[in-house]
Amino acid sequence: MPGWNDIFSKKGKVFSTPHPDMERIAGIFLENKVKRILDLGCGTGRHLVYFSKKNFVIYGIDAAPRGLEIARKWLEEESACAELIHHRMEEQFPFEDNFFDAIISVQVLHHNLLKQVQFTVDEVARVIKPGGYIFITVPTFKAFNRMNWKLKEVEPNTHIPQEGPEKGLPHHFFTKEEIPIVFNAFNIIEMYFDATYHRAIIGVRKDS
Repeated sequence: MPGWNDIFSKKGKVFSTPHPDMERIAGIFLENKVKRILDLGCGTGRHLVYFSKKNFVIYGIDAAPRGLEIARKWLEEESACAELIHHRMEEQFPFEDNFFDAIISVQVLHHNLLKQVQFTVDEVARVIKPGGYIFITVPTFKAFNRMNWKLKEVEPNTHIPQEGPEKGLPHHFFTKEEIPIVFNAFNIIEMYFDATYHRAIIGVRKDS
């Protein structure tokens, strides 16, 4: 099955600019004294470079070695720094409990069956401090289906494209009602559609 390592090997950075809302998110982080951030599924490093240049302590994990290779080179070119770790998000994160002040994940977390997605969200809750912030974006079925990638449903709300650049990669499409259930360790303080019509979630880790 092809994956993001193949995509990065063929296309390079793929994403070269930060998410359009990241400036606002960085402002929220600064206002709330966030220092240590995890970019879950950091890819080739667009947000690692962005947050490093704003003097946050930034970590990135990704399952694609080629993506991390590109990210490392990009960081060097920008005189930026980040801790990069090769790791799959459906496995226990290599961090202790309550390690991060904030976690971002842009167009990443949905790439799995729901059981694995829930495990990843639970790991996010484990390694983030109570009161810590999340910013997560995921696609919607309606917007994604317009690309005509011939989606095949393999479980409720989870589809695998049969065509296109993400052929063979699972996509779980969260419903609005499902998000508070999956993210039950967080208070969802904002949920909206971003400029690319992905669903964006801003949340805060509950105290217990």
